Amino acid sequence: MAAALQTNTRLNPINLVPGRSLANPSRAPCRVRCAAASPGKKRFNIALLPGDGIGPEVISVAKNVLQQAGSLEGLEFNFQEMPVGGAALDLVGVPLPEESFTAAKQSDAILLGAIGGYKWDNNEKHLRPEMALFYLRRDLKVFANLRPATVLPQLVDASTLKREVAEGVDMMIVRELTGGIYFGEPRGIKTNENGEEVGFNTEFYAAHEIDRIARVAFETARKRRGKLCSVDKANVLDASILWRRRVTALASEYPDVELTHMYVDNAAMQLIRDPKQFDTIVTNNIFGDILSDEASMITGSIGMLPSASLGVSGPGLFEPIHGSAPDIAGQDKANPLATILSAAMLLKYGLGEEKAAKRIEDAVLDTLNKGFRTGDIYSPGNKLVGCKEMGEEVLKSVDSKVTATV
Repeated sequence: MAAALQTNTRLNPINLVPGRSLANPSRAPCRVRCAAASPGKKRFNIALLPGDGIGPEVISVAKNVLQQAGSLEGLEFNFQEMPVGGAALDLVGVPLPEESFTAAKQSDAILLGAIGGYKWDNNEKHLRPEMALFYLRRDLKVFANLRPATVLPQLVDASTLKREVAEGVDMMIVRELTGGIYFGEPRGIKTNENGEEVGFNTEFYAAHEIDRIARVAFETARKRRGKLCSVDKANVLDASILWRRRVTALASEYPDVELTHMYVDNAAMQLIRDPKQFDTIVTNNIFGDILSDEASMITGSIGMLPSASLGVSGPGLFEPIHGSAPDIAGQDKANPLATILSAAMLLKYGLGEEKAAKRIEDAVLDTLNKGFRTGDIYSPGNKLVGCKEMGEEVLKSVDSKVTATV
């Protein structure tokens, strides 16, 4: 594979035109593409982007689980593994080679490991591994990021919060992913009239960008417990004033969903004080980035949380929310469950294969019920295992098709 890669690459830094749009932005994300398959089976093309650090380890485990669950539910997968991030930089000099993007774009769904590492920290901005994520999100047009945060009964004691605070937490954070301060223009570093360097970024949202993510959030809340909290900073930021106005206007289309608003600083506090008050949260790019990581620690470990990034059409991008953890890479210490659960989200949201997704979800719960734990979620009385063994135990449970006790 490495020898086949060409030097033709995606070098342009992020430079989006304000107000960029997707076709038919009022519709919720959906996609299902299926290649020809053997009789009685459906075949899907899956792009695997292992990335850096622990990425290859967790992707290897998740691939095996995805393949087994699919096989048992009459699905066939054609996997194509391609380099991104630091691995691609070392190979061809850029974070997202053209061939890797093409493989991702032409797939039915994408499973990503993790990107980044200390060895590339001093690279110029457009040659940092993390830029591959921005390129993928931008060019795949995956504007809606779904990040569930659920405290499983088996792991309630792994949370740093008191049991009575953490027990029963079950929320979905819907993060706008392709707009806001991460993509807005103007941006940069320059010297002002006093000869001093200044850095600046622009928080920019067009009405249609707010409307489309709000619709995804309302639809998500409708399928959950019917409560939606929109998080902004409308007491300070003009972009947030527009955000609140647009979200409020859409609420009349969803009379079965209870809409509330909260400033982001208060939301950060409430997530720790009383996280059970939240069902579905919708927020902008930067607030969602921060709040979803905070929510992950309520559950006990960032190594447990998956995510799905979806657009109106084309493949979705599925990845754990954790980083590349270079300090434990190659040591068989990584927790693969977030990536395995991302594979379940790939099946459910990316391919519409809910039975296979449920098989994986049940297998993860069954494995935890049996007491298997990686180091990040370990507590006395359980069995400490590594990344590979955790994957093997999940595979056993996938085969048994248990109905796990939550």
